[in-house]
Amino acid sequence: MSRYESFDTSRLKPLPLAERRNKVTLADLATPLAPRPRSEAEQSPPSIPNGDEFVAFSRRVRAAGEAGRPVIWMMGAHVIKVGCSPYVIDLAERGIVSCVATNGASMIHDFELALIGATSEDVEANLEGGDFGMWDETASHLHAAGRLARELDLGYGEGVGAYIEEQALPHREASLFWRLYRAGVPVTVHSAIGTEIIHQHPAMDGELVGGLSYRDFRIFARRMEELGPGSAVLNVGSAVVMPEVFLKALAMVRNAGAEARGFDAAVFDMIDHYRPRMNVVSRPITSGGSGHIFLGRHETLLPAFYELVVAEPAPAE
Repeated sequence: MSRYESFDTSRLKPLPLAERRNKVTLADLATPLAPRPRSEAEQSPPSIPNGDEFVAFSRRVRAAGEAGRPVIWMMGAHVIKVGCSPYVIDLAERGIVSCVATNGASMIHDFELALIGATSEDVEANLEGGDFGMWDETASHLHAAGRLARELDLGYGEGVGAYIEEQALPHREASLFWRLYRAGVPVTVHSAIGTEIIHQHPAMDGELVGGLSYRDFRIFARRMEELGPGSAVLNVGSAVVMPEVFLKALAMVRNAGAEARGFDAAVFDMIDHYRPRMNVVSRPITSGGSGHIFLGRHETLLPAFYELVVAEPAPAE
């Protein structure tokens, strides 16, 4: 037994989710537009210093998808909070994105959208009174989803998609986890214990969350084995968790004999963070491939990237 006293979680008082004011609703989600001709789309890159490089990388991602090569999309939760998950969903359903890997916050925001059609509380206001994150339904449902995943021997993200399906949640069409579960595209969840609001819940099961997250780490690593020339990796808005997960998985698969070299890697973010730069677009490509950093808001970069990737070829192409 530990010599140190621990916090008694039975003292916690979860709150009904219906009482929470949300900052994001279904109305805030983007609607991908119909593809334009490729020549038109490529004439209007986003207003960033390396716009031509952005266009060239988008072409390589498109080529990877068309050739059936892996396109691994890592991301943080902000992609969902600013309404950009429909672009990821559409790229996966088109067969271009072959795996999505993310943190537990993305899972939470995506699940709340499926459950109540809204997400994202006012952290500062709720923290003052001790209410921040203490929402009963979010934690209760996601723990139930975890138990379903364990029972059916599914991955963490896969289990969330299966649970949304089983429960027929009212707004499931908006859920990246459900849509990709239906499409057969893996979504892996990489949980860091103590960073997610469901860890505050009295019923938090650390063994369940940790075990499922490790299962998803191995699912993610299996996808990493397929990387090589003509494939691509994107890190969109994850400053720490996904760059660290990516680097460890890359070391694992190379240690086990996979080539996993020569791919194109890019970071999409608002600022240039140390870990994404080093762990995604610098260290992994020293023996081949290319690395790119595109700085701007997700609401600007992702619609432009999506449009370039799905743009229709000219008749002669």
